[in-house]
This record gives sequence, structure tokens and C-alpha cells, in this order.
Amino acid sequence: MFIDSVELTLSSGKGGAGAATFRREKFVTNGGPDGGDGGRGGDVFFIVDKNSHTLSAFRGLKQLKAKNGENGLNSKKHGKKGENLEIIVPPGTQVIDAESGKVLLDLIEEKERTLFLEGGLGGLGNWHFRSSTNQQPRYAQKGLEGKSTLVRLELKLIADVGLVGFPNVGKSTLISVVSNAKPQIANYEFTTLTPKLGVVQVDDFNSFVMADIPGIIEGASDGRGLGLEFLKHIERTKFLLFMLDITSQKSLEEQFEILKLELNKFSKKMTTKKFAIAITKTDAIALEEASDKIISFFNSLHVNRNNDLRYTLSDNLPNYLHEKAQREDISFIFPISSATNFNIRALIFALSDILKEAKDEKTNSD
Repeated sequence: MFIDSVELTLSSGKGGAGAATFRREKFVTNGGPDGGDGGRGGDVFFIVDKNSHTLSAFRGLKQLKAKNGENGLNSKKHGKKGENLEIIVPPGTQVIDAESGKVLLDLIEEKERTLFLEGGLGGLGNWHFRSSTNQQPRYAQKGLEGKSTLVRLELKLIADVGLVGFPNVGKSTLISVVSNAKPQIANYEFTTLTPKLGVVQVDDFNSFVMADIPGIIEGASDGRGLGLEFLKHIERTKFLLFMLDITSQKSLEEQFEILKLELNKFSKKMTTKKFAIAITKTDAIALEEASDKIISFFNSLHVNRNNDLRYTLSDNLPNYLHEKAQREDISFIFPISSATNFNIRALIFALSDILKEAKDEKTNSD
């Protein structure tokens, strides 16, 4: 089961109490105070592990607590420190204060180990309080209480490419063709109820991660359908691939504008993301009709069409199209068919090139 949001009370351990003891040995009369200090309470850590993919391990849990420190002993022996609580989460997990909504931690880097709550200090034993006027102190400090807070863990998937489109547009089919992911596929809406990640192998040395996000419908940013539940995952993706269904009753232009509107309403960050467009199911309608629809869509976006579209869509001729848009936000437009593998390899290489360019730009800027 995919779980991407849980609420938990996290607590660090209480410090152990100091000991109020006195030295008692043969031939030693009136031994002085020798009470040891209490052990410190256990801390709470978050650890990022890429082998963890969901928050399902916390399903049904209400509270997690580190161990308390042990009490001090005689002969100035310190109590043992309480065992730490280490919470293993997948990359992309946010720790949010449940009351204020403030993001306390944003856990992204693999093997990142972050201290979240410190355990309470152990109390001092009575030997600390000896003095010339008080040679037999009979009191010791109690350990300090640990810290406790109610948090919400939210997982926002981290992927290189996020697939964005209406239900039943072909996202699941595409990710099943190009990656090792095996999502449920059927000819009805909302077959994908949870985000799916797949590793796309470009060649022997290069790969990238693609995320299949559940279908977005008009009004998703206002809470309609399943899209709102998972729109947050799109924020994490480095690059967006809009998927538009050429067989839909909605025109390509209408699909694109609605999707852009919903993303922008959900988060202003979406307006700065670069993206590409894949026009799906091009094998399902006649070549003449497909050509007319795509040409109309190109014109609406004001893009250069360097190749003759009828030439490109013909089964008997090279099936590669890489349309460069005049608009800087659109990287390319591909008509594709996952059923016939039309333009699929070209799409993979184009996405890989864009991700490499983005990585090089980041490296140079750093």
C-alpha cells in the first residue's frame, strides 16, 4: 500500500535520575557521597534511505519514543544513555509541525542523518553537591524530561520526469513500456490510484526516474478528483512531460490549457518549470485526422514545425519528430504511441538529453 502522509507524536527519552548513595567499604568509615549521574535520554534521528519508498511502515502507529536514560549508580557510575530512536524515511519526506503547518525538515539526500529531538539530560548524583558544610548530601537531581511534538510526515516523490495528464491518457502504459514499473492498466479512468516510479534505462551508463502521477481533472487544485492528493508530488520532479490524448473529445489545446491552469493554481512554482509535450495514441485515429489535429495544436502554441507532419507520422518513413518551440518553456513536442512504440526511443533520448543539460547547468552554477 502506498501511504504518503502520516501523523505521529515523536518523543525523545527522559534523562535518568542521579543517585544519592554513599561509599560503603570494609575498613572505610563514614564514606562520602558517591552517587553517579543519570544517563541522558535517547535522541530522535531521521535517516534517509533510498531503499524505502513509502511511509507505510508507520501505518497504524500513533507514537514513537526514544528510550529513557538509566539512573545513576553508586561508586560514581554513570547511568547508561537511552537508546536513540532512528526513523528511516524515503527521500522526499517532509517533517511538518502538525499544529502550525511549518516545515521542520525537508529530507532529500540519501543517507542523510538528521537530529530532530534531543534527549533530556541526566540528573547529577549527590557527590556533585558535597561541600565543607554539607559532607553528606542526601539528594540528587532528577533527570530532565525529553521533548515531544506532534508531526505530520509527508512524502513528495522525487523523480527526474513527472507525467502529467488527464485520466486514461496513457501515462501508465508509457511508464510500463519504458521502465521496469508495472502499474495497473485498464480502459477506464483512475486505474492509477497511487503514484508509481519507474527507472528508465537509456543505455548501459545512463538512466533516469519517471513518475506516473494519478490523473488530474479540471478543478483538481480545488480538491476535485484524485489529482489534489498527488499534485504535491509534481513539485519535486525536475522536468514535466504533459501527455495529451489525441483521441479525447477535448481538443489538444483545451487539454493543455486546463492542465497548465490546474498546476499553476496549485503552486506558483509550476510556472517556472520547463516541460515537454507528448501527444499520445496517435495510432488510434486516421493519419489525416491526426495530422490536422496536431498542426492546429502547433499553431495554437506558436511553434516552429520544421518537419512535414504527414511525413513524420507515416509508418513507412522515419518516425522521429523533435519540434523545437519558439516558447522557451516548451522543450519539445512528440506525437507518440506506446502501443506501437512509435517515437518512444526518440522520446527517451530527448528526455535524457534535457536532464543532462540541466545537470550540467547546475554543476556550472555551483
